[in-house]
Amino acid sequence: MISMGSMSGSLFARFAARAGLPGDASPQQVVNAVQAVAYGRPRSPAPEGVISEWKGTCSGKHALLARLLDERWPELHPRLVHRVYRADRASVLRQHGHIAASTVPDGGLTDVHRYLVITLDCQDVTIDITFPADPSWDGHRSMRLTCGDGQDFPAGPDPAASKAMLEARHCDPRLREPFIAALTLAAQRSE
Repeated sequence: MISMGSMSGSLFARFAARAGLPGDASPQQVVNAVQAVAYGRPRSPAPEGVISEWKGTCSGKHALLARLLDERWPELHPRLVHRVYRADRASVLRQHGHIAASTVPDGGLTDVHRYLVITLDCQDVTIDITFPADPSWDGHRSMRLTCGDGQDFPAGPDPAASKAMLEARHCDPRLREPFIAALTLAAQRSE
């Protein structure tokens, strides 16, 4: 376990204690520990809310990971990215099962997904730790995004506001909200 001495007020110390990580945990261990956090919406999507409720969606988990990596390894230059993509029933069925697929209309739906990019050995590496059951990060290569192809937007200095703007512009909340709820149920069943 991590020593709570000089780092007692840090986000990393709180996360490491909750995740059972050692004080000298590697970036790979931290990435995989955040991925292991349950998928679901906490009352507060802020990193502190994800830690206290031990659940988060793509937004909260990647915001937490960005803060943890920036606190311990700023040289990785963690950057949040939003992808506007189209989810179709067939791909959702393959990846998440019947429950989630049943919420996708015939023509599909538009969603906004958040993921993280770091710089590792002078290369951009994509990290997507949204779902605990997905393959963990090997510490070197980019991970496969859990969403489909789409258009990427840097999250900027206010990731919550930039994501909300993209959601308002591109998403129908009457379709998106049941989809997110179904993803939560599907993720809980696969844990």
